[in-house]
This record gives sequence, C-alpha cells and structure tokens, in this order.
Amino acid sequence: MVRVKRGNVARKRRKKILSLASGYRGAHSVLFRVANQQVMKALRYSYIGRKQKKRIFRRIWISRINAASRINDVSYSQVINKFKKSNIDLNRKMLSQIAILDASTFKSLIEVTN
Repeated sequence: MVRVKRGNVARKRRKKILSLASGYRGAHSVLFRVANQQVMKALRYSYIGRKQKKRIFRRIWISRINAASRINDVSYSQVINKFKKSNIDLNRKMLSQIAILDASTFKSLIEVTN
C-alpha cells in the first residue's frame, strides 16, 4: 500500500480557516481550534443576518410611510389599502423613498387615490 501524506491538505484547510478569522481578537485569529469555532459561529450569524436584514428594512419602510401618511391625516393601513384599490403598484421601498425625498409627490399620490 502506498503511503499518503496529508500535510499539504491539512495546512491548506487550516490556512483557509485562519484567513477567514483574520481580524478577530486575541487567540480567535491565531489558534486553529478557537478560530474554527469562531468562524463557524460567524458564518451562522451572517446567514441569519441576511434574513433579518430583509425584515428590518421592511419595518423601516413601513414606519417611514406611516410617518409621512400621518402628516397627511391618513394612517398607513388606509394608504396601502387605497393604493391597492387604485391599482397603484409601488412597493414599500419606493413609497418610503418618495415620502422622504419628495413629500409633495407623496401627498399628490394620496390625493389621487381618494
């Protein structure tokens, strides 16, 4: 049977993990075992964070639309309902941008739906 030397493979694997852990504090960026645990934890959190980011931004957009619509004496739910009935297909991201950057356009959109 031929002898198999794994030195190169193991070194590459460890270097990959340690390069992902660069910038971590203390032993978390130097020692392989600790770095491996921290990298796995960080990758889990980054996966979860990508999902949470979508939820957080939607909440921000809704609160911005609500604030802008309350200035015009209408609640958020009424605004969304009127837009749906009027077949105005603007998503919440675009509505919040309009509400922030161009209040007069947002007001005219609300008036059109009445």
